[in-house]
Amino acid sequence: MELTASLKALFIETAQTLKGSARRRFLAGTVKELGRGGQRRAERELGWNRQTIRKALRELDTGLTCLDAVALRGRKRAEEHLPTLLDDIKALVDSQSQTDPQFRTNRLYTRLTAAEVRRQLIAQQGYTDAELPTERTIATKLNALGYYPTKVAKTHPQKRSPKPTLSSTK
Repeated sequence: MELTASLKALFIETAQTLKGSARRRFLAGTVKELGRGGQRRAERELGWNRQTIRKALRELDTGLTCLDAVALRGRKRAEEHLPTLLDDIKALVDSQSQTDPQFRTNRLYTRLTAAEVRRQLIAQQGYTDAELPTERTIATKLNALGYYPTKVAKTHPQKRSPKPTLSSTK
């Protein structure tokens, strides 16, 4: 089978629009139509991954679909390891928080830093240093809960400055 520029563009565009097993099914069908040496040719001319093509051909031959389960990969969130962590953080930080003094946002500002929240969780809530996430993770959790660690300042009225007039002297 001769691969013209328009056919290559069509194959590449179609493969990019499909996802998961549908994409692999398309790759396998295309490679089978290319005939002998189709895997290498598809890799070279179309830029497709040979491992993906092999997986697709196995799926096509056996009739079984491989589940990618991308969402199941990686590390679990801290809340899954410590189910009461967010409630404990809220309990600590709520008493030390205030809303925006000028009421421009719905943010809650707190005097506690993530490092201090971590220390208080160890001291007051009974967590161990090894089981708690890092300060950076606690800072992320604080932001997700709507708390913004910053110095809490009272609002001060603006000073009135006299407006210069035409008759005023310099």
